[in-house]
Amino acid sequence: MTGEDVPIGEDELQAFVDERLDGPRRDAVEAHLARHPELRERIAAERRQRASLRAQLQGKAAEPIPARLRIATLQAARRARLARRMSLIAAAVAIFVVGGSAGWFANGLRPALVAQAPTTAVAQGAAAAYRTFVVEVAHPVEVGVAQETHLLQWLSKRLGHKLVAPDLAPFGYRLMGGRLLPGGSGAAAQLMYEDTAGKRLTLYVRAADGTETAFRFQQDGDAATFAWIDQGFGFAVTAMASREELLPIAEAVYKGLTPKG
Repeated sequence: MTGEDVPIGEDELQAFVDERLDGPRRDAVEAHLARHPELRERIAAERRQRASLRAQLQGKAAEPIPARLRIATLQAARRARLARRMSLIAAAVAIFVVGGSAGWFANGLRPALVAQAPTTAVAQGAAAAYRTFVVEVAHPVEVGVAQETHLLQWLSKRLGHKLVAPDLAPFGYRLMGGRLLPGGSGAAAQLMYEDTAGKRLTLYVRAADGTETAFRFQQDGDAATFAWIDQGFGFAVTAMASREELLPIAEAVYKGLTPKG
């Protein structure tokens, strides 16, 4: 099988969007797109969106790096987290060895230690939170929209990041409220919106390593998620919607999360 015969997957298309392909595989993707006009238009739109995001954030690259995001600070925090994790693992292994179950524990431990892409972890956390609370009737949110100012101040304080509620009225969604959630090694926030038909959409925010400002799409059953990372925080928009329906909403959320003034 030649390089051109190898099927083109979604991961390779995303690598093409991010300009991480070269050589024969880039030529193969370009040939594949030339044969599929609809796919070519989608990839072209994603590349334009990526370029737009990079252009909007280019000015931030010249700003001084906050102390909490400096490499030395992040490395120290990671070392501390790793030390705590290894201590917990050592203690757990000792307990299971006494019980004669160390082998089974080691097998169960491996998946938890597999590294994930930051946007993947954010998207999975958002999808899990969405599925947990979107079905709630009596208590879909912890703090309702009637206390929106209090809600956003509270979540901002817990996240260490100023949170605003984007206006999604042009898409038919109104804010219902939100809640505080565990997220990674810290806190996460979920804002929930609803349209007149009762269809719900959530915005999920948590601290995340990385600088991946391009949108990443994830389909989890009938729930779709767009996730991205900006200034040390991961964001995700999740709804029962198609990729095409959700993308413009995710773009509007991205723009709406930039505080005015």
